[in-house]
Amino acid sequence: MNHVSEKIAELKQLPELAIILERLEKEMIQEAERRNEFYELVHENVKAEFINGTIIYHSPVMRRHWMVSMNVSRELSSHAKKHDLGEVGVEKVMISLTRNDYEPDIVFFSKEKASLFTKQQMHFPAPDLVVEILSDSTEKNDRNIKFRDYASHGVKEYWIIDPDKNSLEQYLNTDNEFQLLRTFTDGTLKTETVKGFALDVRSIFE
Repeated sequence: MNHVSEKIAELKQLPELAIILERLEKEMIQEAERRNEFYELVHENVKAEFINGTIIYHSPVMRRHWMVSMNVSRELSSHAKKHDLGEVGVEKVMISLTRNDYEPDIVFFSKEKASLFTKQQMHFPAPDLVVEILSDSTEKNDRNIKFRDYASHGVKEYWIIDPDKNSLEQYLNTDNEFQLLRTFTDGTLKTETVKGFALDVRSIFE
């Protein structure tokens, strides 16, 4: 039983469930209104996310962050393009899930998903692969809310990269929950999410 099923089972045991649901419905309507306001506020030059009803603006990243991002995205994009596997997005791709809107550091969409996108599209569905590069201000969400949200929406694979520790955690989705496959500090990461792709982990921190 995954965590969603567990939560539902817990709620069903509460005698005040109907009252809770009525209040939640009202709060979710208000949250939807704030989300629409968020869509009107954000634009191409602002990195912001809508997480559980709150707008979170992000400050510019440190050099160590964008160097890792550049190294990973270059390798991933080159492979995906060479083998016609799909599309890679960096930094400003807004992923709009059922409740929240995220702008992950790097995403990969399979060719099948990407074929449905339009040139003017600004909101995108759950990717096949998400890469988040940790910073002090984002780590809590990357490891908690986003971790659960990505998994429950069917993201097949999730990498969490720590540029301070020179480490990469590779998670795979099983029954809408991420399971840690391996933590890398060196060696070669292999993934079937992007067919045939292998990454020399140490090289992305150089």
